Amino acid sequence: MPQYEAGTFDVIVVGAGHAGAEAALASARMGAKTLVLTMNLDMIAFMPCNPSIGGPAKGIVVREIDALGGAMGRVIDKTHIQMRMLNTAKGPAVRALRAQADKVLYQQEMKRLMEEEKNLTLHQGIAEKLVVEDGKVTGLITQVGGIYRAKSVVITTGTFLRGEIIIGDLRYSSGPNNQQPSIKLAENLEELGFETVRFKTGTPPRVNSNSIDYSKTEIQPGDEEPRAFSYETTEFIMDQLPCWLTYTNEKTHQIIDENLHLSPMYSGMIKGTGPRYCPSIEDKVVRFNDKPRHQIFLEPEGRNTREVYVQGLSTSLPEHVQRKLLESIPGLEKAEMMRAGYAIEYDAIVPTQLWPTLESKQLENLYTAGQINGTSGYEEAAGQGLMAGINAAAKVLGKEEVILSRSDAYIGVLIDDLVTKGTNEPYRLLTSRAEYRLLLRHDNADMRLTELGHKIGMISDERYAKFLAKKDRIEAEIKRLRGIMIKPNDITQQLIRDAGGSELKDGIRAADLLKRPEMTYDMIAQLTASEVELEDEVKEQVEIHIKYEGYIEKSLQQVAKLKKMEDKKIPENIDYHSISGLATEARGKLAEVRPLSIAQASRISGVNPADISILLVYIEQGRIAKIPS
Repeated sequence: MPQYEAGTFDVIVVGAGHAGAEAALASARMGAKTLVLTMNLDMIAFMPCNPSIGGPAKGIVVREIDALGGAMGRVIDKTHIQMRMLNTAKGPAVRALRAQADKVLYQQEMKRLMEEEKNLTLHQGIAEKLVVEDGKVTGLITQVGGIYRAKSVVITTGTFLRGEIIIGDLRYSSGPNNQQPSIKLAENLEELGFETVRFKTGTPPRVNSNSIDYSKTEIQPGDEEPRAFSYETTEFIMDQLPCWLTYTNEKTHQIIDENLHLSPMYSGMIKGTGPRYCPSIEDKVVRFNDKPRHQIFLEPEGRNTREVYVQGLSTSLPEHVQRKLLESIPGLEKAEMMRAGYAIEYDAIVPTQLWPTLESKQLENLYTAGQINGTSGYEEAAGQGLMAGINAAAKVLGKEEVILSRSDAYIGVLIDDLVTKGTNEPYRLLTSRAEYRLLLRHDNADMRLTELGHKIGMISDERYAKFLAKKDRIEAEIKRLRGIMIKPNDITQQLIRDAGGSELKDGIRAADLLKRPEMTYDMIAQLTASEVELEDEVKEQVEIHIKYEGYIEKSLQQVAKLKKMEDKKIPENIDYHSISGLATEARGKLAEVRPLSIAQASRISGVNPADISILLVYIEQGRIAKIPS
């Protein structure tokens, strides 16, 4: 194939899934001339798995993406068919928004945003080989011989690298949804010395809504209260479609048990490691054989399609067995299967080969983001894509690169876990992974990240001015409530009794009364006349800040201690094998990860506190042995 010069850019993004879309939009928005190279322009931001955005931890990531100037929140707000706030009965640290998407409209809206973004060029093509000069990536070559030059390249190939679809004993080379896989690029990364692993994920069958007996299922409506992921959203979709809940049963489980020998998972055909927190129905039945049933959610895929996603029935069993499974489930006895479920195996790179900026340690100017880094989920991919795009553009434009700490954002937790600890299975964000989850809430993503988004050029001056005004109103109201005394008069005592609390004996500051678990901001507002009418999101911030003040302050003290460790930088190219006293495992792990700070070193699996103490003493002595460059 003859080669030709196809164009020169600041940043090239390979792939346009959820990671690629955010990476490209961020890079272009920061001022870098950006190219998106994708196999199929009709598959931008495609949802090969469940048609939803958000959920525990994941929904907070979407808010963080929006607070930094990313697109996912804005797009789902315009294209969802249902939205619900989860865990409303629990504390604010675990509340999260989840939306059902109209998957086609979501794709179309994301594509429209990308087409209209200045500095961004979209091109359909297949990347096959990176151009490398003196250990630096300087471009790539496509299937048709086009040579694209760039100062940075971001690879976001999802599950396409050597992808293989598996259904029963059928196995064939494919990307998700029967798309073309990426073979040559996977081989090129291997030739360049990247260590890869083989992971697996899967999907359930899709059925025709007209063939479902909904009378045998439980309706799951969206919230009546207007909800949004993006802080910029002012128009809300109130015409929502419900989802539906049903369950597997003894007959379903019997069918699985009788056909386990046909399952690629148990026959040995599937070699890749699957996601522990999103197992197939076969895996659930085997691992949790004491459970008489498992939840199955019926999720519409859009307003203009009858396809319904059978959430909870992910499987790679043969198609005829899948039909039997559907027939055994209440409401699905006569369900018409439109698409069979399948498993997909793919290559992922070992993420400890990346710096916290998501730049490769092996090849300068090469970034990777999304499922290629061993994660699962649209939200995790989008969060990585955003940061990779920001950092690729920042490097090209001579700006400071951005690394979010674990106390800044769930995105910071995600990336630090990947590059510091690695993962031996498709990684999924959970609230339990965050040490400071009371600080990393759904409601305060803008308070944590909007200032940074404005600083790096992702948030407009107009939006930043609105943010500052909101911040001022929150601070003023907290100050006001701390200064007002509430007397134990008849009105006060009656309100407290109605709320189920104990009456006052003496006067109390409004802020202290609000700390009582039974009291809400609106109750306190009845007792403290204010000249300013506050928005609901401001009231929410005031209430959470005052109620959880002690816990928040304790978390902030822990963050301050961590920051001291983060500030203790480790010299570049330090030779860990020359440090006497370090455990052998610690030397190997430190040399592999090459942490940037003492704090990051302390989070590496296999590095214990004694190793950290030795490392600190060694660095403070100042005689640092370095690896020859």
